[in-house]
Amino acid sequence: MPPPLAQLTLTALPGIPLVKPGDDLAALILEALDRAELALQTGDVLVLAQKIVSKAEGRQVQLSSVTPSAQAVELADVAHKDSRQVQVVLSESKEVIRHRPGVIVVEHRLGYVCANAGVDHSNVEPPPGAGPDDGWLLMLPEDPDRSAAELRRRFQEASGVHDLGVIINDSHGRAWRTGTVGVALGAAGFPGLLDLRGSPDLFDRPLEVTTVGLADELAAAASLLMGQAGEGRPVIHVRGVPYPLREGNARELIRPREMDLFR
Repeated sequence: MPPPLAQLTLTALPGIPLVKPGDDLAALILEALDRAELALQTGDVLVLAQKIVSKAEGRQVQLSSVTPSAQAVELADVAHKDSRQVQVVLSESKEVIRHRPGVIVVEHRLGYVCANAGVDHSNVEPPPGAGPDDGWLLMLPEDPDRSAAELRRRFQEASGVHDLGVIINDSHGRAWRTGTVGVALGAAGFPGLLDLRGSPDLFDRPLEVTTVGLADELAAAASLLMGQAGEGRPVIHVRGVPYPLREGNARELIRPREMDLFR
């Protein structure tokens, strides 16, 4: 008898509205699961776009409320950016690592090395009552792993299924390659890293160095359905992950500074 087919199924949940500060994100997703006629099962994973988490948590800032520091003004001049936006980037960062016109690479306060501290204005709807010329920026969630854990708890309570995973996904560039890919900013109930060292290869040789960024791999797969512009598909349901779930988080994926070849 042939072995069973390996199959991974990703489904973009329909009808997720534009999320606003204070929205009950878990309830919106549970309603979307009902519309898609999907009942959560053991081993399922929900991948959420970072922006809807940030919006629900009110992580928006109005440019007119920001007073840039002297450092922000100087950096804005060389990076060709609005000094108020640069101030928000600095406020979210531990260290400026590199800069060039159009981009500032920083170590985010959460430990990620990324462009512009994840501060963005695309697909950011001004809050109710904002003027048409008000500029608004969106920051990353305060604690993405904590956000993922709380959402997972809500999904567990609603479904009665314990073994569920939640990933909060964002698009990041990479030092060695061109182009952005989805990466896991936050995770709960899902391994950030999968350590395969000691596992046999096809010829029974033990793997010596293979550690897989499993949460990033799934985030990148979900990004194919989420899209990068106006697709409006911010939540992806995943079924068939070929590895057991476990307690985990995205902090596992942060490379220690002493192992960072680019600093």
